[in-house]
Amino acid sequence: MDVQMKRGLLEVCVLASIKNSDSYGYQIIKDMSPYVEISESTLYPILRRLEASQLLTVYSVEHNGRLRKYYSITELGKKRIADFENEWRAIVSIYEFITREEQSDDEV
Repeated sequence: MDVQMKRGLLEVCVLASIKNSDSYGYQIIKDMSPYVEISESTLYPILRRLEASQLLTVYSVEHNGRLRKYYSITELGKKRIADFENEWRAIVSIYEFITREEQSDDEV
């Protein structure tokens, strides 16, 4: 898969994993694992990029004597998911065009 496409897909997956409730790194990985494999070394740079792009915000909460970073989606992040859904419809349409079976002259 194209690296840029995969990167974009992972970013939207991370946003989707926190769209209904705030979450933290390990939980995001766990929530995504049935659908896509992602490691900590991949996740945290994505989270930083999403924060820099204002698609999510970060806050800390004490948990078992340590601070845990929680990630919360912004309105801009929700818009990114909606934009992706529209883009994906276009991609599916292109895929259907590419994989369509040729019609014989009799069918036309």
